[in-house]
Amino acid sequence: MATETRERIVEAADLLFYQHGFEATSFADIARTVGISRGNFYHHFKTKDDILDGVINRRLANTEQMLDRWEIAGSDPAERIRSFIHILIVNGEKIRKFGCPVGTLSSELAKLNHAAKSDAAALFTLFRSWLRRQFERLGFGDKSDELAMHILGRSQGVATLANAFDDDRFLRHEVELMCDWLDAQIADLANSNHPTGE
Repeated sequence: MATETRERIVEAADLLFYQHGFEATSFADIARTVGISRGNFYHHFKTKDDILDGVINRRLANTEQMLDRWEIAGSDPAERIRSFIHILIVNGEKIRKFGCPVGTLSSELAKLNHAAKSDAAALFTLFRSWLRRQFERLGFGDKSDELAMHILGRSQGVATLANAFDDDRFLRHEVELMCDWLDAQIADLANSNHPTGE
């Protein structure tokens, strides 16, 4: 029961931090959302930073599970990278309303110079490492990390602008362009490995 309550608190805090921001969310906001007393709340978490740790760990675990699903579902590395690109459409409505959950939390904690900012950045590192592995499997070698960072950076830019302008058409068009960019990279690699005339 205690573990279940703790999980409900972290789940509620995760959503509130995303929708309203870490700093703007109070203990009272989270307790009210979960439907427990302040006393019961403090039994599980003494500080907001303790809750933040729980939220970051929850997001890391959920991200790892999502990446594992993409590994299983994707028949090849290019298809798996497209799964990453298409998360912008899958989460399009949330992104247009609140931005990217990873990007918004990292930015807020950096502005606050919060001790947990590097922990939040670990979410980006998960994506970066996973994308790099997909590009390596496609045969990009030493260029893999550069390509992973490019697509990670571009997706963050798209999420930020889609949120700023609340523009679904822009978001979908950019996803299409990112997929075209990926196809072009793969085609260029194939051509460089097998020049015409060989």
